[in-house]
Amino acid sequence: MPLSSRLRRPAAVVVAALAALLAAGLSPGPAAAAEGRVSGGRLDWGIRQSFLTYVTGPIAKGSWGLTGGAATVGGSTFRFHSATGAYDPATGALTAAFSGGVRFTGHQENGANALDLSVGRLTVRAVQGGTAGLYADVSSKSKETGQVSSASQAKLADLSLAGVDLRGAAGTLTLGNVPATLTDAGAQAFGNFYQAGTALDPLTLSVNLPAAPATSASPSSSVTPTPSAVPTPSAVPTAVPTPSVEPTPSSQVPTKAGFANGALDWGVRRTFRDYVTGTIAQGRWELGDGAADGGAFFRWTPAKGTYDPANGDLTAAFTGTVRFTGLRSGESYGLDLTLANPGVTVSGGQGRLLADISGRTPDGRVRHLTGVELAAFDPAGLKPEGGLLTAVELPLKLTEGGAEAFGGLYPVGTEMDPLSFAVALDPAAALPPLPDLGSAPATPPSAAASPSASPVASSSSGSSSGGVPVAAVAGGAVLVAALAATGGLLVRRRRRTAAGSGAAAPGAAGATSDGAA
Repeated sequence: MPLSSRLRRPAAVVVAALAALLAAGLSPGPAAAAEGRVSGGRLDWGIRQSFLTYVTGPIAKGSWGLTGGAATVGGSTFRFHSATGAYDPATGALTAAFSGGVRFTGHQENGANALDLSVGRLTVRAVQGGTAGLYADVSSKSKETGQVSSASQAKLADLSLAGVDLRGAAGTLTLGNVPATLTDAGAQAFGNFYQAGTALDPLTLSVNLPAAPATSASPSSSVTPTPSAVPTPSAVPTAVPTPSVEPTPSSQVPTKAGFANGALDWGVRRTFRDYVTGTIAQGRWELGDGAADGGAFFRWTPAKGTYDPANGDLTAAFTGTVRFTGLRSGESYGLDLTLANPGVTVSGGQGRLLADISGRTPDGRVRHLTGVELAAFDPAGLKPEGGLLTAVELPLKLTEGGAEAFGGLYPVGTEMDPLSFAVALDPAAALPPLPDLGSAPATPPSAAASPSASPVASSSSGSSSGGVPVAAVAGGAVLVAALAATGGLLVRRRRRTAAGSGAAAPGAAGATSDGAA
């Protein structure tokens, strides 16, 4: 029945309001206003566990090594860092390239490895609708011909993001348990050890995205899209450098210079970290007093001490603690070891790494020791440059004090993770940046993920993992409420009109309609 003239104006207002709500609810919101850069993050991937077992097993008798700051997590997963790239919240298109790599070698014959595969600069590219791929720089040796071939950004795997909507995310975007399937290019990269279509380990990634732009009241204000960044190959981990002031040419290093800033980077020992977080100890580590996690190592900072350029003597004391716990039994731990406030000394051509040790080791002994000499290194080649005294990945061997500190887990002479440190002889010199692991993932990845597991998406501020963008969900709720309010308005208008004309009410049915509205 046509609306009366008294109802046309309210109805028109309601229709206009619904149109505005529809536009607001189903169109990209402020978070999807402009494309932005990916800045920091991590990618965890085990490649294929059977491949790792084969490489280090009795047939290939090989090994693998980390490059470019890559790390391991739990002993069987590799962690790549310092994500860079671009993200478009309007479409969900994502490009994230990660630093670090892994080299696998095995089947050694006459001093050469028949198996020699390097994978680095892993890049995830995804578009809306679930289409995604994993790309990498690859160098591999054919098992048939022995020839080495290299490819830049070869597509190693197809990634399944079915049901995951990447639109409208901001803050930290996490994708967990993403199924990966080997491509033709990936099969060739693996020396045809596996056929295309083979299921690889699922991967988990977490990247930092630009925050949603602030809403401006000015109609003339606009956000200029940032051009997509195309990652370039680099053997050096990509990280956001800390702003610094270049040392002035007039700055000189005085005799026996004192310094008040520095950083020491040391991973202790990769197998020890894997043991702590692995299936046996099932533990973790905690950082304190300014220590930081660089993925493949820990960083202790700041530092203070002195350096004598005349004879190379150095004394440097760093700050921070790393506590390893594991082998939990009730409320106590069979392993509860803290390394605190490490120091570096160089004298008489010998370098030493020291630290305060406290806690319990798996042999049951409890220790509280100060300034224990853990390991020794050769300081040859240390010299000031650019206002810094820098050591990069110095070979480090466990001493008697270190072997005792670790409860006999490792014998004297064991090669520990290499040692890197830098002290600022010039206060204006900038310390080397840490690898950028990004913010902590919004949701922890499943420890028991299988290649067939469904991908899980999470954003700290804005995305929906169920295939529907947050803006549409919110808009739908508003529309439902608006429709309910509209129904109530029209019913009440009709009821008042009917009552005024003396028409009979519909009785119980009319009451139900009014109540439902």
